[in-house]
Amino acid sequence: MKNSQALASRFREVILNGTWIANTNFKHQLTGTDWQTANTKIDSLNTIAVLAQHIHYYIAGINNVFKGGTLDISDKFSFDFPPIESQPQWESFLEKFWGDASAFADLVEQMPDEQLSQPFVDPKYGTYLRNIDGMIEHSYYHLGQVVLIKKMLEGKNQ
Repeated sequence: MKNSQALASRFREVILNGTWIANTNFKHQLTGTDWQTANTKIDSLNTIAVLAQHIHYYIAGINNVFKGGTLDISDKFSFDFPPIESQPQWESFLEKFWGDASAFADLVEQMPDEQLSQPFVDPKYGTYLRNIDGMIEHSYYHLGQVVLIKKMLEGKNQ
């Protein structure tokens, strides 16, 4: 298996369909979660909806680079999203999230292994490999938060 294929598989695991590392993934956690639950605030924690949008923000931004575009995302805007105000809006966001995540994995999978060691946009950002690995690790970090917030919300509703 090529390195790019292995990376794509690891990315799919955390977002779309895996259980090896965390015994869950974003799609499993968010499918069936209603928009009110996803928007429920606990103290100073981010909501599930904001965490999902945050991860999607980076996926979409990196996809743009993978497709030959510019890097237009910035950490300072990575938590700034309009509120999700209905179930159809939440479901529409989730479909976009899954679609963009699938596209990300497909683009990584098609990447020649030689590209993985090339600079990502600017040498200050490291290599493609570093950024893809970072996206996977970043996703697991926030997946853990989503799982804990869901458990906290379930505990409040009992």
